Amino acid sequence: DIAARNAPAVATPAPTKLPQRTLPELLEELDDLVGLTEVKAQVHRQTALLRMSKLRTEKGLKTPTVSRHLVFVGNPGTGKTTVARLVAGIYRALGLLKKGDLIETDRSGLVAGYVGQTAIKTKAVIDAAIGSVLFIDEAYALAGDNFGEEAVATLVKGIEDHRDELVVIVAGYPAEMKTFIDTNPGLESRFGTTILFPDYTDDELVSIFRKLAGGSDFEPTTACVDRLRALLALEPRDTGFGNGRFARNLFESAVARHAWRLRDKEAPSLEELRQLEAEDLPG
Repeated sequence: DIAARNAPAVATPAPTKLPQRTLPELLEELDDLVGLTEVKAQVHRQTALLRMSKLRTEKGLKTPTVSRHLVFVGNPGTGKTTVARLVAGIYRALGLLKKGDLIETDRSGLVAGYVGQTAIKTKAVIDAAIGSVLFIDEAYALAGDNFGEEAVATLVKGIEDHRDELVVIVAGYPAEMKTFIDTNPGLESRFGTTILFPDYTDDELVSIFRKLAGGSDFEPTTACVDRLRALLALEPRDTGFGNGRFARNLFESAVARHAWRLRDKEAPSLEELRQLEAEDLPG
């Protein structure tokens, strides 16, 4: 229409290009993630369901409609984006998506400053995500005003228009996401699977810290791990807690403090270069 032709060009989020891997490789990487036991089980079940549905269709058998769209609920840093990337790869490996990239966005990427432009902006993001997974973080922020409702209505239409070419994952806090899904019947009917990402336990956060360290050729000493546990015990577990991001931030801080601790050593030993000590974490 005239508004669409006269609208300025809309910038769309750049896709996260993912290497093409086999289904067993992707499921193995999923299983190697720390914690998330029920999340892994649900992704495995969803994978088996979609695979069987595709095989039945290829054999000419009737197949109940299986929604490929997902709701991820959980606090920040609980692995939602990481699992979304794996889901994109899994769907591509199953032959359900041609590209299997991950397009990440949020309210700011979908909503414009005035009515009418929001639909154009949201449609541009949807078009960029064809053949891939569109991951909308903090999707609940789209509820409650005309601009957000316009974005949601455009999203629902896009899902229907590209039912075989597009997968959408919406993510956010549990209570807010339930309210968001309930506000639009189109969302409720298309997002039948909700996956809960629980907060990490102290043991799981220690495992994440160790995994990050090992991946960078560092090794935390026993005293370092003891201090890490003490820090975790003191950290409030409210909605502002970063979970896995908290562990990553502590690791990155430890690496910086480790470098400062060894600043005057002209030729530190291999052990000194590798070991993270208690003093490399905040006191």
